[in-house]
Amino acid sequence: MIARTLVLTDADVREAFDWTTAIAALREAYSSSVSDKQFPPRSMARGDGVWLRTLTGILPGQSFMGAKMIAASPKAAFASYLMPLFDCETMALAALLDAASITGYRTAATSALAAQVLLAQPRPRVAVIGSGFEAQTHLEALAQAGPLGDVQVYSPRESSRAGFRQAMAKKGIAVAAAESAREAVASADLVVCAARSRDESPTCCGEWLKEGMTVLSIGSTLPEQRELDAEAVSRADLIVADMVEEVAHDTGDMLAAAAAGVAFSHKLVSLSDVVSGNLTGRSSPNQILLYKSVGAAIQDLTIAAMCVARAKAIGIGTEIPAPIQPVDKGK
Repeated sequence: MIARTLVLTDADVREAFDWTTAIAALREAYSSSVSDKQFPPRSMARGDGVWLRTLTGILPGQSFMGAKMIAASPKAAFASYLMPLFDCETMALAALLDAASITGYRTAATSALAAQVLLAQPRPRVAVIGSGFEAQTHLEALAQAGPLGDVQVYSPRESSRAGFRQAMAKKGIAVAAAESAREAVASADLVVCAARSRDESPTCCGEWLKEGMTVLSIGSTLPEQRELDAEAVSRADLIVADMVEEVAHDTGDMLAAAAAGVAFSHKLVSLSDVVSGNLTGRSSPNQILLYKSVGAAIQDLTIAAMCVARAKAIGIGTEIPAPIQPVDKGK
């Protein structure tokens, strides 16, 4: 029998994706026993105005192993996302996915999982800073994860705020517009930071935060990027990270905090430890908790595997003769 590879376009991924299934799959993955060897640190190749980031991993249970590759030219404002998944029994190339939407989906679904384990309130009031794709997917994910209170959005352009409100209204989520990020944060229990300023100055400041708040920060993943100021890092009672070492040493927010003399290593813990119950997340309703994300291969692979399974179940995607044939190394 000729091996087949399932190819999923971005449209296929969007059709196959489901928030509730995704959040449940991520909770199971983060609750599993996973060694560091299964998910090594990402690699980053940099050229003149271009970079290639690669995340690799082997899923818990060893159903699939694979990678996500991001080829980007920040100057030209283009990027491509590719994911191959290999069957761990046969080593066959099981699937190839356009991973553009997976990146946004997995980030938002993981943030929703983090919110579930960190929130002090059962029906949080939400402030969204940003109005793009990731801001939209985060609010969608949070709405699927549990009931929400009032929602406010801030983005510098009024037209962007209006577009965000219209897009969310189509999803059944009512959103009000705030005139500033500070105004949006003032009445919130949960703050979603999903945008950076053009000059990389912080878009969320620690002086705005109040006791009991939970902050989700997903927009600063490289040393040159900023989203939170040093005071936000200082005021956080606990910082939960999807990738502890990378958050601590490779994100502009944490590098700037360290340069300002803010010590945070003693309060920096992994999301997997909190989700699995190895460590307590929120121990007091008055704590300010920060979830800091750079993205992780376990998220990408979990969501990709879920999309492949659902695509097969509903009969979408394109099967092609496997372009990569496993080589028998026993001969």
